Amino acid sequence: MSYDENNIFAKILRGEIPNDTVYEDDAVLAFNDIAPQAPVHVLVIPKGPYVSLDDFTRDAPAEEVGRFFKTVGEIARSLGLDGGGFRTIANTGADGGQEVPHFHVHICGGRRLGRMIAKA
Repeated sequence: MSYDENNIFAKILRGEIPNDTVYEDDAVLAFNDIAPQAPVHVLVIPKGPYVSLDDFTRDAPAEEVGRFFKTVGEIARSLGLDGGGFRTIANTGADGGQEVPHFHVHICGGRRLGRMIAKA
């Protein structure tokens, strides 16, 4: 799958759509989800044009991948989630439930979370 420059996260990165920024540096943007599934629900995206976790870990330099995931942990700690715990989710592809074709990680917490995947 090729990168779609008109996906909603690309538009957010270009400043065409506003967001509630939690963290930003030269490589990463994190913002509050507009439809939160937990008291804390933040989306973390790389600023590069990556479609999914598969694409990101295959095509991005190792330093960028490492820095991204280090930043995800730093953001979770800055939100105070390290004490009680939190969940990180990266949906990949249609079968994985990915809705936006730009790699992103959800950080969810602020309460005890239920089962990750319901039994079929």
